[in-house]
Amino acid sequence: MRIQHQRVAVRVPATSANLGPGFDALGLALDLCDDLTVEATTGAVEIDATGEGAGTLPEGEEHLVIRALRRGLDHAGAPQAGLRLHTVNRIPHGRGLGSSAAATVAGLLLARALLSDPAALDDDTVLQLACEFEGHPDNAAPAVLGGVTLSWMEGESARTVALRTREDALAPLVLRPSTSLSTRRARGLLPETVPHADAAFNAARAALLVHALGTDPELLLEATEDRLHQEQRAAGMPESVELMRTLRRAGHPAVISGAGPSVLVLRGQRAQIAPLVRENVADPGQWRIAQVPLHVDGATSVVR
Repeated sequence: MRIQHQRVAVRVPATSANLGPGFDALGLALDLCDDLTVEATTGAVEIDATGEGAGTLPEGEEHLVIRALRRGLDHAGAPQAGLRLHTVNRIPHGRGLGSSAAATVAGLLLARALLSDPAALDDDTVLQLACEFEGHPDNAAPAVLGGVTLSWMEGESARTVALRTREDALAPLVLRPSTSLSTRRARGLLPETVPHADAAFNAARAALLVHALGTDPELLLEATEDRLHQEQRAAGMPESVELMRTLRRAGHPAVISGAGPSVLVLRGQRAQIAPLVRENVADPGQWRIAQVPLHVDGATSVVR
């Protein structure tokens, strides 16, 4: 295997995982994308980052995109090279919108685009390698495939399927606070065990959510009920959880996006949601509200 192309680019979308009851399993891609370009060189690693996280991320070989890119080259049996990476980051970091999964998938797809035989890093392989970094495929799967995905682990192997959704089922609205929350801290707030009744409740709601997305979006409010992780994380993002509760009481299918603290409304309009935000958060100026369509195509790459 060899590096055939000197300069390649990828575009990778933001994602939102869990969608309420589908903890570590359900996810969707959002039309908010990072653009990355890499050039193979004979020198050291160079990184030029603009946008979200610029100036705060690790540099050189510790940069997540570089680490994932090198893992992809290693897996394919290709030689390593010097790398000149340019990123335009639009996905906010630490907000539950899949920024780390996007970086990991971007690095792996940059590696694939460089190769003489891209089939060595097909989508299944990219998903598997991404799980080495992420630990689970719920964000990586929609980043690769786009749309809405259902993912699971079969032993050590990551598996995923794309879910069919009704064209009018989703009108995603992202409510993003200025504060951040690390995934590690959010996971640390979860109990080690859950009552059997709560597990059964979530199993039923997750199944109902698949049905609602594909057949009957009028059931989305009931289908996004959760007992496993959102209320349990309230101590780490109290305003986000309270806002989610308020929106749900008003009839909107709102969930915590991934590990939070962003809130995702699966089907809503800004004109309806914005007044509720203004009336129910301490400082509305610290929240951004954006209608962000479903990203149906997943990550893409081109040779420059």
